[in-house]
Amino acid sequence: MREVLSLILGGGRGSRLYPLTQLRSKPAVPVAGKYRLIDIPISNCINSGLNRIYVLTQFLSVSLHRHIANTYKFDPFSRGFVEVLAAQQTFDKQDWYQGTADAVRQQIRYVIEDPCREVLILSGDQLYRMDYRHLLRTHRNSGADVTIAVIPVPETQASEFGLVKLDESGRVTQFIEKPRTPEQLEPYRTPSEWMNRHGVTAQDRPFLASMGIYLFNRRTLLELLNARPLATDFGKEIFPRSIASHKVVAHLFDGYWEDLGTIQAYHEANIALTGPNPPFDFTSNEGPIYTRMRFLPASRLGGVEMDHCLIGDGCRIMPGAEIDRCLIGVRSMIGRDARISNAILLGADRYETEAERSHNRSIKLPDIGIGDRTVIRDAIIDKDCRIGNDVRIVNRARVEDGEGDNFVIRNGIVVVPRGSTVPDGMEI
Repeated sequence: MREVLSLILGGGRGSRLYPLTQLRSKPAVPVAGKYRLIDIPISNCINSGLNRIYVLTQFLSVSLHRHIANTYKFDPFSRGFVEVLAAQQTFDKQDWYQGTADAVRQQIRYVIEDPCREVLILSGDQLYRMDYRHLLRTHRNSGADVTIAVIPVPETQASEFGLVKLDESGRVTQFIEKPRTPEQLEPYRTPSEWMNRHGVTAQDRPFLASMGIYLFNRRTLLELLNARPLATDFGKEIFPRSIASHKVVAHLFDGYWEDLGTIQAYHEANIALTGPNPPFDFTSNEGPIYTRMRFLPASRLGGVEMDHCLIGDGCRIMPGAEIDRCLIGVRSMIGRDARISNAILLGADRYETEAERSHNRSIKLPDIGIGDRTVIRDAIIDKDCRIGNDVRIVNRARVEDGEGDNFVIRNGIVVVPRGSTVPDGMEI
C-alpha cells in the first residue's frame, strides 16, 4: 500500500444537492449527525493503509479545507498527509476543471513527483466501507492496467450509472455511461452463472455499475490523460477509449454503497441510519470512520419521546418533544412540545450566548434551533437555522419541486438552507 497514491475528487457545483451545496462543496456536506462526506473516503484510505492522500477541490471549498486541516494530522515520521489541491490558474492553464479526468490532469505534477506505482481515484460523495487492499490484490493478480470497482444494481437503477460488460476472466470488454434505452441496456446484463461463481446472489441485480472507484497503474494513467484528443471525463471518454488499448478489469464489491448526490438519496440514506439494523453501521469495529474532535458536552434531554433516532453531541431537547426517525446533528436545540418525524437536523456551528438570545427576543428573531410546538416532517434543516415557535414544515400541498425565500423543495422533501429564518407561526 506504500506504493499507492490516493486522489479524492471533490466534485463540481453539486447542483443536485442544492441548497445543501449553496455555501459548501459536496464533500463538506454533513452526514450521520457528526461527520462530513469527505470523512468516508479518507477513513477508508487510512483503514486500508493508505496515508498519502490528495483531495481535489474547486467550488466553495473553504469549510472543507478547514475541516481537513483540523482533522487529519499524521505523525511527521510516517510521511503521511491529507492535502487539498484547489483548482488554480497557471501560465499553462486558466480554466476550471472541465471534468474528472481534466481535474486529475491539471494536478498531474503531484502524481509525477510521487514515487507511486499505482494511483487510486475516489469520489467524495459516497457512503460505503471498503478495504482497498482487496482492490489492489485484484489489480496486481490480474496484471491489469486499470481496475474499476463495480457493484450489482437492479434494472431500475442501471440507467443512473456507467455499466460494464465482462468476459469470463473479469476483463472489461465494453463500457457505457448511463444507458437510456432498453436496447442500450440489454447487452450489459450479466449472466447469473457468472455472479454465482463470484459469490454474489444477484438475480434481481443483473447489471454491474461503476462505483466511481478506479485504480490505475501510474504509467497507464499518464498515457491516457495525455492521449489526443484530451479527455475531460473518466466515464464518458477515458474508459471507452482504454478498453481497446489497455487491460481493464473489474473488482466486484457486494457491500453497502450509496451515492448521496441528490437530495432524495441523501435524505433516504441518512434516515436509514436511524433504524434498528442500519444498512451502514458507524459503530462497526471494522473500518472506523474518523472525523474532527469537537470536545462537546453530552446531549441533554428529559421528558422526551424518541423512537429510532441518532443524536449528535452537545444537543439540548426540551420536555414534551416527540421525535421519530430523525437524525439530530451536533449542537441541535429543540424546544418544548416539538413534533419532528422523518427529518434531518444538521445542528449548529456554535452556541448562542444569553446576551445574544436576549437581543434576539427584543427584535423578535428566533434563537438558533427549533422553537416550541413546532412541527417538522419529511425535511432537512441545514446548520444554524432559526425555526420559530408554532412553525409547521410539513409540505401539506405535497409539492414535488418548488422554492421560496427560506426553503427549497426537492422530490417532496423540504430543505431549509443554512442560516435561514422561519418566523413564528409560518407554514411551509
